[in-house]
Amino acid sequence: MAGGGFGPGTGNGKEYPGNLTLYVTLTCIVAAMGGLIFGYDIGISGGVTSMDSFLEEFFPSVYRKQKADDSTNQYCKFDSQTLTMFTSSLYLAALLSSLVASTVTRKLGRKLSMLFGGLLFCAGALINGFAQAVWMLIVGRILLGFGIGFANQSVPLYLSEMAPYKYRGALNIGFQLSITIGILVANVLNYFFAKIPGGWGWRLSLGGAMVPALIITIGSLVLPETPNSMIERGRQDEAKAKLKRIRGVSNVDEEFNDLVTASEASRMVEHPWRNLLQRKYRPHLTMAILIPIFQQLTGINVIMFYAPVLFKTIGFGGEASLMSAVITGSVNVVATSVSIYGVDKWGRRFLFLEGGAQMLVCQIVVAICIALKFGLDGNPGELPKWYAIVVVLLICIYVAGFAWSWGPLGWLVPSEIFPLEIRSAAQSINVSVNMVFTFVVAQIFLAMLCHLKFGLFLFFAFFVIIMTIFIFFFLPETKNIPIEEMVIVWKDHWFWSRFMTEVDFTNGSIEMEKKGGDAYKKV
Repeated sequence: MAGGGFGPGTGNGKEYPGNLTLYVTLTCIVAAMGGLIFGYDIGISGGVTSMDSFLEEFFPSVYRKQKADDSTNQYCKFDSQTLTMFTSSLYLAALLSSLVASTVTRKLGRKLSMLFGGLLFCAGALINGFAQAVWMLIVGRILLGFGIGFANQSVPLYLSEMAPYKYRGALNIGFQLSITIGILVANVLNYFFAKIPGGWGWRLSLGGAMVPALIITIGSLVLPETPNSMIERGRQDEAKAKLKRIRGVSNVDEEFNDLVTASEASRMVEHPWRNLLQRKYRPHLTMAILIPIFQQLTGINVIMFYAPVLFKTIGFGGEASLMSAVITGSVNVVATSVSIYGVDKWGRRFLFLEGGAQMLVCQIVVAICIALKFGLDGNPGELPKWYAIVVVLLICIYVAGFAWSWGPLGWLVPSEIFPLEIRSAAQSINVSVNMVFTFVVAQIFLAMLCHLKFGLFLFFAFFVIIMTIFIFFFLPETKNIPIEEMVIVWKDHWFWSRFMTEVDFTNGSIEMEKKGGDAYKKV
C-alpha cells in the first residue's frame, strides 16, 4: 500500500521509555530559535526592497521605473537582476556554507555549528545596517547566507535527536514556527520603520537581524550537546548520563545501546558522501533532493520574499502592501501552530496531501482573479477595495496550507529519516538543494512575473500537483517511529522495499550479531 509504514507497538518497532521533560522542552525551544534568523531574513528583504528610500539610494533605476506613469505594465515595475541579486545572493552563500557545516556538525558537534551560524549572521547584519554601497549589501547578504547554512544544517538535526520519538514531529516543527515568527516580526518592523522620517528606517530593518543572531549565538553556548553527537565523538559515559536527563528516566539502556550501535556503524563508513550513492540509501537520497525542490516550487518564497512587492504590483499602495505582508505573516504563524498540534496525531502524509490540495485551489483562483483585473497589459486601473481583500484572503488561505504542510514537514521529514552514518551528509544535501532552488526562484521571480504575468501562479500550481502525487505514492508515514528504527518504513514500502535487502540494514545487521538476531522482527 502506498506510503505504508509501521509505528511502535505494531510488532515492527520499539518503544523506548521516556517522557517529554521540561528540560528537553526548554532545550528544544531555545534550539528552535535558530529558525528566527532564516525567517527574519525572508521577511525583511521583501519589505526593504519595496521602501522608496532604499530603492532610491541603491537601485535608482528600479525607483524611477516604479514611479513612472500608471500606464506602465505593473507586472514589470520591479524587474531588476541587481535587485534580485541583493535578495538571492544569500542563498548561494548558504549553499556553500552548508557543505562545510556538514563536516563541522559531524566532527565538532551540533552546538558549534549553531554558534558559527549565529556569529556569521551577526556580522552580516552589521554590514547591511551600515551599508553605503551595493557591494556592502551583497557582502552582508553573503555573510548572512553563511550563517543560515550552518543554522539550517544543525538545528533540525539537533531537534530530531533531542526529542522523544513520540513528540519528535511537534518539537522539530518548532524550527519552522521560529521561521514564521521571524517572518512576522520582520514584516511588522518593516511596516513601522518605513514610517520613520528621513527614510533611514531600512537600516534598522536590516541591522535588526542582529537580535535573532545573538539569540542563537548565546543559546548555542548554553545548550547541551545531543547524546548522538557525544557518542559519535567517543564520549559514551557523558552521553548516557545526558540521555537519562533528557528522557527523565533511568532505564535508557535499550535506546542508548541502539545509538551506540548506530554510531559504530557510522564509524565504519569512511566516506559518508560516497556512501550516499549506495543502493540501500536510494530512498533517503531521493527524499533529500526532491522534498526541498518541491518545497521551493510551491511558490511560497515568492509570497514571503516579495509579499510587499507583490501586493504593490497588484494595486496596493506602499503602506497597504506592507500591512498585507503582516497579515500573511500572522496567518503563517497561526497555521504552523496547527501543524505542531497535528503532526504526531494525524501524521506527515495527511498534512502533506491536505496542504497540497489547499494550495492548488488557491493558486488557480488567485491566477483567475489577477487575470480578470489586470489582463495581459498589467494595467488594472482603479482596483476596488473588495477585490484586493479577496486576493489577500486567498493568498492567506494558500499560506495557511503551506504553513501546516510543506513548510514544517519539508524540514522535519528529511531530518528524521537519515541513518546516523549518512545523517550529516544527507542533511547537507537537503539544505544545499533547498538553497539552490530558493536562489533560483528568488533570482528569476520578478522576471517571470514580468513575462508570465498571472500565469506565474499557474506555473507553481502545476508543481503542486506533481509533488502531491509524489507524496501520495512514494513517502511512507514516519510518525511515532524512533530515528534508529526508521529502516522499517523503507523495508515495508511498496516501492522502496526493492532497494532494501536484509543484509543492507547496516545498523540492524550489526545489532543482530550482538543480540542474537532479535533486533528487528521480520515483517
